Amino acid sequence: MQYKYEPLIIEKKVQKNWKKKNVFKVYENSKNKKGEIKKKFFTCSMIPYPSGKLHMGHIRNYTINDILYRYLRMNKFNVLMPMGWDAFGMPAENAAIINRKSPYQWTFENIKYMKKQMKSMGFSIDWSREIITCKPEYYRWNQLMFLKMLKKGIIYKKKEFVNWDPIDKTVLANEQIINGKGWRSGALIKKKKISMYFAKITKYAPKLLENIEKKLQGWPKKVIEMQKKWIGKLKGFNIKLFYKINKKKRKIWFFIEKIEILMGATFCLISINHKLIKKIIKNNIYIKTFIKKELKNQIKNKKNIFKKGIYSGIYIYHPLTKKKIEIWISNYVFSDYNCNAKICVPTYNKEDFFFAKKYNLPIKQIINFKNKKYNYYLYKNWHKNKILKFNNKYNFLFIKKIKKIFLKYLKYKNIYKKNIIFRLHDWGISRQRYWGTPIPIIHCKQCGEIPVLEKDLPIILPKKCFLDGINNPLKKNKNFLNVICYKCKKNAIRETDTMDTFIDSSWYYMKYSSPEKNKFLIKKKNEFWMPVDQYIGGIEHAILHLLYARFWTKVMKDLNLVKFDEPFKKLITQGMILNETFYKKCKKTGKKIWFNKEEIDIKYNNNKKIISLKLKKNGKNVFIGKIEKMSKSKNNGIDPQKKIKIYGADTIRLFIIFAAPLNQDLIWSTNGINGSFKFLEKLWKFCFENLKYIKNIKVNLFNNNINKNKKFNYKIHKILQNSNFNYKHNKYNTIVSNCMKMLTIINKFSKNCKKENLPNLKKNLSILLRILYPISPHITSTLWINLKFTKEYGDILDAPWPKINKDILKYKKNIIFPIYINGKFQKNILILKNLNKNEIKKIIFNSKKILDKIKKKKILKIIFIPNKIFNIVII
Repeated sequence: MQYKYEPLIIEKKVQKNWKKKNVFKVYENSKNKKGEIKKKFFTCSMIPYPSGKLHMGHIRNYTINDILYRYLRMNKFNVLMPMGWDAFGMPAENAAIINRKSPYQWTFENIKYMKKQMKSMGFSIDWSREIITCKPEYYRWNQLMFLKMLKKGIIYKKKEFVNWDPIDKTVLANEQIINGKGWRSGALIKKKKISMYFAKITKYAPKLLENIEKKLQGWPKKVIEMQKKWIGKLKGFNIKLFYKINKKKRKIWFFIEKIEILMGATFCLISINHKLIKKIIKNNIYIKTFIKKELKNQIKNKKNIFKKGIYSGIYIYHPLTKKKIEIWISNYVFSDYNCNAKICVPTYNKEDFFFAKKYNLPIKQIINFKNKKYNYYLYKNWHKNKILKFNNKYNFLFIKKIKKIFLKYLKYKNIYKKNIIFRLHDWGISRQRYWGTPIPIIHCKQCGEIPVLEKDLPIILPKKCFLDGINNPLKKNKNFLNVICYKCKKNAIRETDTMDTFIDSSWYYMKYSSPEKNKFLIKKKNEFWMPVDQYIGGIEHAILHLLYARFWTKVMKDLNLVKFDEPFKKLITQGMILNETFYKKCKKTGKKIWFNKEEIDIKYNNNKKIISLKLKKNGKNVFIGKIEKMSKSKNNGIDPQKKIKIYGADTIRLFIIFAAPLNQDLIWSTNGINGSFKFLEKLWKFCFENLKYIKNIKVNLFNNNINKNKKFNYKIHKILQNSNFNYKHNKYNTIVSNCMKMLTIINKFSKNCKKENLPNLKKNLSILLRILYPISPHITSTLWINLKFTKEYGDILDAPWPKINKDILKYKKNIIFPIYINGKFQKNILILKNLNKNEIKKIIFNSKKILDKIKKKKILKIIFIPNKIFNIVII
C-alpha cells in the first residue's frame, strides 16, 4: 500500500478486477449460503438519451442507483441495476444534418463514449442486459404491441386537429407542449388537421387515477399530485337538448358539472372541433373565417381567462324554463378537459363569467347573497350558503332539495345521464419523422390500410437515409416504401410515419428482465423481476413518461402479457444540479452570450470576494448571472470526465451525494469537491499509518465484544444505527457526514490505543469501510484488501453488512451519579451509564474531596446499585 492517495490508479485497478470477475452479472436463481433463492430487488434509472456526453445530472441519478444496489447486495439481496439507451428521436436527426452523418452512426458513436464514461464511474451495471431502442431486436416488440392494440381497438386512426410543430415538422402530444411551445424546438405550436394513429389512454383514465391512491404509496406526493391534475377527473351530467337548423330539429348533448346550478345557465358553448361546426359554416363566412383564424393561431396560454368566441346563429331551449339560450362557438370548452359542448353558468364558472362579460351575454344570480353584487368570486364556497335564489317557483329552496327536483324532472323527460370527463386526451402516436419505430401498416389501393402480419416483423428502418431537415426521407426510399400486399398480391406501399419515441420508453424496463433478442418477454424472468422496486429519475418526467409507462403496463396486463398493472413500486425524483452563470451582452442584438467558468479569469480579494471577471481569450469583462440549472443554453455545465481525471470517481460520487438531499437541487461547488477529496485522502492516510499494526490481526466481524472500550464502541454503533436508518430512507447525504464523524472518533481512539485494543480498532474501522463502500466503492475496496479482510470475508461488495449490538447501544454516556459516605450525600459525578462497581470506584478514589473524607478511616463495605447509588460505609 502506497502512502499517497492516487485515485486514478486505484480506481482503474479495482474496475479491472470487477470486469475480470464479471461481478455485476445477475442471475434469477442466485442463492445465499443456506441454498435459498435470494430475495430480488430491481433498481432502475430512467433510460438516458445518448446525447454524446454524460452530464452531472446523469452522474447524480446513476450514483443514487449504484449506492442502493451496493447497500442491498451487502444485505444479501439479489439486485439488478441495468442500463439502456433511448436512442430514437428528433435530436439525432438534427445532429445528423449538422454533422453530415446518419442518425444511426451518430447515435452509436455517442453510446460508445457515454458507456465508457459510465464504466469510469464504477457503476454496478449488468451490461449483458443493455437495451438500445433503435435496434430492430427491440423495436420489433413496439410493432408487435401496436398490432395487438390495433386489433383490440386500443389503437385507432382518425383525422384530427393536432398540435403541429412547424420547426420539427411533426405532431406533438398535449403533454409535449410547454407554454404553447414545442418541448424540443421551442417553436410556437399550430393546429393542423391530419390523419394519424391514436392510443386510447382515456379508456384507462379511471384506472390510472384509482391506482394512484391504492398502489403508489412509495411515490413523492408532488408527483402524485401532478399525475392527478393531468388526468383531471371531473364528475357531472350530460343533458340532451334540441336545436333547429335548416328547419330540422336535431339533438346535442351538453355537459354541466352540477344539476342544481342549471337555472343559472344563460348560454352554451361548443368547441371549434365540434361535429356541428360543418353544418353551421356552410352558409356563414364570418364563422368560417373565425374558425380558420383560430386553427392557425398558436395554442393559447391556459392561464388566459379571456377566451374568444362567435355566435353560431342557432339556439337551444332551456330544459326547465323553456327559454331560448344561444349556442356560441369558442376556442375553449372547459379549457383542457375532454369536452366539446357545455352549458354555461357565468355565476358559477370563472371562465364563463369573463366570457359572458366580454360578449355582453346574460349573467343570472342563483345564490342568495344579501347586499352583494354577483360575480364568480362569491361562488367559490357557495355550498356554505345552501339556499338558491331563482325568482320563480324554486326560489329559496335548499340545494339538496333543488337537485332532487331537477333530476326527477330530467329523468321523466329522459334527457340526462351521469358523465365523467377527463383532462387527459388520447395519445397521438404518429410522427412524421424518419428516426423512429416504423408503423407496421401497408397501404394498398385495393385492400386499403392493412396491418403487417406478425410473422413479417420487424419492419426494419433503413440505417442510411439522406436528411434535408424538411421531408421524411422514408417517402423517397424505394427499398423501404415498396411492398407486395399479402392479400391481393399487388404493389403497395408502407406507412412512412414512425411512432412517438415515448413508446420506446414506456416498457423498456420490462425488457431488462428478458434481454434475449428473439423473445418478447420471458414469463418466469419477467415475473421474477417486475415490478421495478425503485425507479429513479428527474421531476421533469413526472407527467409524460410516467403516465405513458403506467398506461402501457395496464394495456399489457389486459393483453395477458404481464400480471402486474403498475410498473414502479417506489420513485425517487432527484433534484437538479445548479451552477453559476457568466455572460456579456452582444452590442448589436442586446442578447446575452453565455460563457463557461473555465473560459473566465476570476480574481478575488483577501476576503475571497470577486473583484474581476475577464475572458481569458481577449480580456473583455463579463458579468456573473444567476445560479441556474446546468445546461447547454447557459453554458454552465461541468464535464464529469475532466473532474474524474482530477479527483477520481469516488470523490465525485461522495460530493454529489453529500452536497444536498436527493430530492433537492444541488449547487456545484469547487470547495465542496476539494473537501470531499480531503476526507478520502485522510481516510487513506489513516489506514496507511495504522496498517502495520492491524493488518495481520484477525477479527470476527460477526461477534461484537462489549467487555472493552465501551465508550468507543457505543459511539461507533450509534453512528451505525443512524446510518442504517438513513440508508433505508434514502438520506444519503447524512451518511457521508456520519462517516466523517466516525473517522474522527476512530482516529482519536487510535492515538492512545493499546495493543490489546487493536482488534477492536480494526473491527470498528471495518464498520466505517462498509458504511462508506456504497458511496465510494473503489477506495474502500482497496483498503479492505490491504487490511486483509478478503481472506475470511471476501471482497467488500459481498461482505456482511455490519450488525448493531443492542447491548452496546444500552450503554449511554453522561448520567449524574450520586456518591454517599455513611448515607450522607457528598457529590454528584458525571459518568457513562452502565459502568460497573470497580470502574466507578477508580473514578471516585481519584477525587480529592472523597479521599479527604475517608483518609485514615476503615472501609467496612460499599453499597452499590448500578446507575443509582454508591455508598461508602466507614468507621
